[in-house]
Order: sequence, then C-alpha cells, then structure tokens
Amino acid sequence: MLYYFAILLVSALILIVSNPRSESNRWAAIFLVSASLGGLIDELRDARYEGWADAIQFVNLTVTPYAVVIFCMSYSDLVNQDKWKSWLKGLLLIPVAMMAVITKFEPVMAINYKLVLTWAAPYYLGGCCLLVVSLWMENNHGRWRNRLVTTLIIVPTLLAALLFIYVAKVIYPNFEFFEYVSYFLIYSFGMAVLCVFVYGVLGVRLRFERDPLDNTMKSVSTGARLLNHTLKNEIGKIAISSENLKRGISTEDELSQQHLRIITDSSDHMLAMVERIHSRMKDIVLKPELCRLDLLVEQCLAHNQLRMDKDGIAVYKDFFVRPTLLCDPVHLKEVIDNLLLNAAEAMKEGGTIRVVLSENGKGLALSIEDTGAGIADDVVAHVFEPFYSTKNNSGNFGLGLSYVYNVMRKSGGSVDISSRVNEGTRFTLHFPRKKKEKGGI
Repeated sequence: MLYYFAILLVSALILIVSNPRSESNRWAAIFLVSASLGGLIDELRDARYEGWADAIQFVNLTVTPYAVVIFCMSYSDLVNQDKWKSWLKGLLLIPVAMMAVITKFEPVMAINYKLVLTWAAPYYLGGCCLLVVSLWMENNHGRWRNRLVTTLIIVPTLLAALLFIYVAKVIYPNFEFFEYVSYFLIYSFGMAVLCVFVYGVLGVRLRFERDPLDNTMKSVSTGARLLNHTLKNEIGKIAISSENLKRGISTEDELSQQHLRIITDSSDHMLAMVERIHSRMKDIVLKPELCRLDLLVEQCLAHNQLRMDKDGIAVYKDFFVRPTLLCDPVHLKEVIDNLLLNAAEAMKEGGTIRVVLSENGKGLALSIEDTGAGIADDVVAHVFEPFYSTKNNSGNFGLGLSYVYNVMRKSGGSVDISSRVNEGTRFTLHFPRKKKEKGGI
C-alpha cells in the first residue's frame, strides 16, 4: 500500500507549498500525512518492525480524526473567534491524549476500537457536517463553487474511512477493509487533480484564477509609470520649444499663435490624461484604521445625493449590521463612490439603487444593486480588466472597476458581480471576518 502513502503525502506537500499561511491548508496537510501513515503499517510489519508499526497505527487511528475535524472547522470558518478556536482545539485533543494514556503497547499493542469509535465517529461526521453547512451558507458564487468541489472530494472518502476503518474494526476486527478505502482514495485523488486545473481545491487553483488579472494589473501599472515618465519628458520639451517659438513670433501673427495654443492645450491634456491613468494604476498603499463601515457608506451616499436626485434615482439602504472595520477609509470611500457612480450611469432615465450591509458565515458583505440595463454574460467576465469599458464617453478609461478590484484584493477581501440584462447589476464587496474589529457595533 505504498502508493496510498505516496499519494497522500504528495497531496499534503502540494497544499503546504501552495499556501503555507493558510490554517486550513496546514491542518489538511496534517490529516493527510497522518492518514498516509496507514499505507506503511503492513510494510513495516512485513519487515518485522513491530514497534514502529504499532506506533504508526496508533497515530493513524487517533491523530487523523482529530486533524480532520480541526481542518473542517478551520476551512468552514463557522467558528470565527480565535478564543473559541483555541478552546475547541484543546478540548477535542483530550480523547487523543486519553487513548495515549490507556493504550497498552507492550508486549503487544491493544487498541480499544470501540472506545476509539465513540469519539472518532463524531469527529468524522461533525467534520463532514461543517463542510456541508459552510457550503450551504456561502453567498459568494466563486467561493461556493470551490466549497462544493472540496466537499465532493473530501466527504465521501471521510465517510468511507469511518465505515471501513473504524466501524468495521469493531464488528470484524480481523478482516482487512483497507483495500476498500483505497478505492475512495483513488476517486478523491482523481477528482482533485481534475478540479485543481478546472475549478480549484483549497486555494491551489487560486493562483491560476487570479494571476492573469493580477499580472495584467502589474503590467499596466508598470506601463503607466513608464508612459507617464516618458510623456512628461517629451511634453516638457514641447513646452520649452513652444515658449521659444512664442518669443520669435510676432503677436500680430494670429495663425501661428493659434497653432501654438493648440500644441500647448493638447500637451496639457495628454499629461492630465496620463496622470489620471497613472493615479488609478499605481501600486496602492493602504493605511488601515478603525472605521464604522455604515458611516463610510452614509458619507458616500451623501456625497452623491445631488447627482442621484438630479437623475431621478431613488436610493434605499438596509444596514443589518453596523460594524467597525479595520480598513483604509480613503480608498474604501473611493471604491464605494465608483460603484455608486457606475450604478447611476447604468440608469439614464432614473431607477433604484439598493445598498445592503449584512453579515454571513464568512464575514461582512456590502452590496450595491441597481435597476439599470444590466451587463451581458460575455461582458461580465471582463469588467475588472484594465481599460475594459462598456461606456462610450471619451472621459472613461475603463479603470474604475480595476481600481475597485485592486483595493479589495489589497485589503484581503474580494469583489464579485452578478447581472441580468434589462434587470440590473449587483456588485458585492466581501470583507473577511478577521477584518472586523472584535467588539464592533
């Protein structure tokens, strides 16, 4: 069963390398490593390393369910307070420590499988329930899809391990059911490999999904800096040459003076345009501080109220929570203003904007929904790309939503969009729970 050991160990290494800072990835790696040890037991016994085989079997049977339930708790994010997490981790470790104390290893290891089953079964079943509940509670479409994939990969194999390793050992102690678990392992591994390339598993796909846009943002930012620097130099030369020409041209030569004014105005316009592009594409440096998110939204609504009234747009707001958030208020207000402006521009003949501030299992969500023309499905996928715009006016560079994406990414959150043609568009800003200040209103 060395292939069993190798597959699980490689899977654990991939998770750690892909995102070592993720707590759920670390616990997933721990449970995969402890589960992989089951593939070494028979090999060690055949080689007559009975002591090592017993120790590994004990770790495999006791540590794996503990690591499974902690991983599921961390991944589901249903227990979101660090204090409670620490308490639960300690309490759930008690049965493992108890088994280490009462299990006899000499002369022959004797594990009480019935006792192990009494706590391992709730750990496995509880872990599966956490994954399913977190899937059911997820409101973000992209993360819901990733949770669905993770649940489909992990839950069947966890239930198979519970049935064929723990329950079967109590009923038929001498029968080897390990082979049946391997079939579920092959299913999970095959599905994981497929989904890593198509959807994503535990964040491994995340870099493939986000890197294209992130790399585009970096490339455009670099290009904007270079363009800004080059044009400033060239426009400076044009300005100096224009001033020199003015001195040599008679004030009575109106045609030449007119051409010089055109050159100067065009140069100033080009410089202003590049400055605007550069200001939106340069690397954002956040200065986080504690802010009331609902008050920030109120300020943005007040700032845009005159335009809304002028365009015949009614604004409704529902604040189900009024949280204190650790964020950069300057950039966040700019983000909200951008989304409000987009919503207003989508409703040329008036309409309704609905602003909702709510809380879910993952954290906070601020949504801004309009009743405008909506966006076609083939366009929605591109709205966050730099210089992509559905607007035809010359003053729009298609950088507003790129800026929104960049700020939310830098803030540790995310932004998503849902839209229906002729019905409207909703943008939702997602703030992870850790950004919410403990004790906030």
